[in-house]
Amino acid sequence: MTAVDEILRTLPVADLAQQLDARPEDVQHAAAAVLPALLGGLQANAADPAGARSISGALSQHDPRLTDGPVDLGAVDTRDGEAIAAHIFGGNQEQVAQQLGGLQGVGGPLVQRLIPILAPIVMSWLAKQVLGQAGAGGSLGQAQGGGVGDTVLGDILGSVLGSATGQTGMGTQQNADQREARGFDTGTIIRDVLGGLLGAGRR
Repeated sequence: MTAVDEILRTLPVADLAQQLDARPEDVQHAAAAVLPALLGGLQANAADPAGARSISGALSQHDPRLTDGPVDLGAVDTRDGEAIAAHIFGGNQEQVAQQLGGLQGVGGPLVQRLIPILAPIVMSWLAKQVLGQAGAGGSLGQAQGGGVGDTVLGDILGSVLGSATGQTGMGTQQNADQREARGFDTGTIIRDVLGGLLGAGRR
């Protein structure tokens, strides 16, 4: 299962659709495009050491348990999501939203409203993965206090994001067919939508 699939399974799509006054299928398709874009944007930022340190620090502010089951939308801080999106995409947010909306045929406005909701969810998922690899059960602050330094966390972060934005686990024909049926391809979204927009990271 890919990172996108894993996060999608935790999303209460019907509740999101009601909150955004949109059709559930449109929300599903938009989320399937937004998630790889957020992960790819984080990977671009993490490629820069200062960006990796910034992301590692930000992860400590996100509860890794948020994505343990269906996400409680009431626990999602959209103002935090707006800040995360601004950090990842900078001045390219509208352009990214328009391209993602066009890719899925759902329109840029829906994507733009969805990004600040999904961004904290992605950060919580990422915090859980990084903590798992760091061997800590509490928080990233505890991990650092337990001897897991910024460099190690940065390496783990890069490894997790590299796996999340690659084609790992998608090599079988069945998975390829499922990916085609869903109408998105993580690699294509990162390459075609984010390519050239984010550079080597925004720190």
